[in-house]
Amino acid sequence: MPTLAPPDAAAAAAEQPAPFDEQLAYLRRKLNVPTERWDDIWQSAHDRAFVVAGALKADLLQDLHLAVERAAAGSGLAAFRREFEAITMRRGWSGWTGSSTAAGRAWRTAVIYDTNLAASHAAGRWRQLQALKTSLPWWRYRHADGVIHPRPQHQAWNGLTLPADHPFWRTHFPPNGWGCHCKVFAQAAPEPGAPTAPPAGWEQGAGADEGWGYAPGAQVGVPLREMVEAKLITYPPAIRAVFKTELGRYIDTETHPVAYAEQALADRRTKLPALWLGFVERPQRLAAAAGGRDLANHVLVLSSDAVLHAVNRHADDADGQRPVVAADFAQVAALVNAADTTAAPARSGTRLVLTRQVGAEQFEGVFEVSSGPKSRTLSLVTLYVRTGKRWRVAKDGGGAGGP
Repeated sequence: MPTLAPPDAAAAAAEQPAPFDEQLAYLRRKLNVPTERWDDIWQSAHDRAFVVAGALKADLLQDLHLAVERAAAGSGLAAFRREFEAITMRRGWSGWTGSSTAAGRAWRTAVIYDTNLAASHAAGRWRQLQALKTSLPWWRYRHADGVIHPRPQHQAWNGLTLPADHPFWRTHFPPNGWGCHCKVFAQAAPEPGAPTAPPAGWEQGAGADEGWGYAPGAQVGVPLREMVEAKLITYPPAIRAVFKTELGRYIDTETHPVAYAEQALADRRTKLPALWLGFVERPQRLAAAAGGRDLANHVLVLSSDAVLHAVNRHADDADGQRPVVAADFAQVAALVNAADTTAAPARSGTRLVLTRQVGAEQFEGVFEVSSGPKSRTLSLVTLYVRTGKRWRVAKDGGGAGGP
């Protein structure tokens, strides 16, 4: 983030358009992610992560996230500023950029407010426009003429009309920078005389500020772990630190799950730090099986004990179960976030049984839920792979032989 916000950031923040359902849904779906710097989360990763640079504590992030949601729903900048001040005092957050002066606090709250509302509004518009592509297959760029300090390049794009699927929109769907309030509108065909060729240099990101070369809302379905692997999220050191604080233990944030399983199997006497597989991406789907628990922002983890248990205990049996191998642990995150079925074991109030069909095989995972103040995790207990008839959840939730 630049050291100074655009001069008209506060004015623009006070003129946000009315909220709408797609915008609010985009904000609610975000997962709270601790970061040290504004660029720990890069471009399209903002579709999946709610961040406030320097905010590492889970409770602090959750409070700020809810405050931004209320602001987007219409509470306004003044109410957001009051709530921000109350949250930072209640959570003991100090030393953040801008905290030392009244002007700095006004600047920082305006930037947080304006950036989140502008991006969420754009993401909601992206979703709406995608639904209209059949009848309105062209998109037109409109410069925000009311901006006090317009960018000449954005002004030059005013009226630019391209097909909705043109790759230009993947990198230049506004906002295209701090304080940018340009917009895109759908139409059936270009207007007479409208430019219909992308501007020179667009492939190199010309016209978009650093960190803004993406389309808000276009990557909402991508798991955070994939974004880490694609280097869109570069916070492993910061997230390791917060896991140490919040969960009371060190967690590996970088090793691939297959490599982790191979390491656990190669040295079975060494207990490895738990491996972070991401966050529970669709907590509402698991709520009933979790006894009504809210699993939002629960960390999905894999332990070396779970790897060894699954490999050692689950060999071939009469029901078509095959041995579990290291490569199977690549399916654990998808098993949670794209489960075909969910169930709660009869004799356990803290476990979930999830299944997912992968080709001709069915993966079955038993997971332990921990929702304490210092431990919000969903941990794999054991894993089964069926190659024959579909898996039937045993009454005790442990499958053949029990976990």
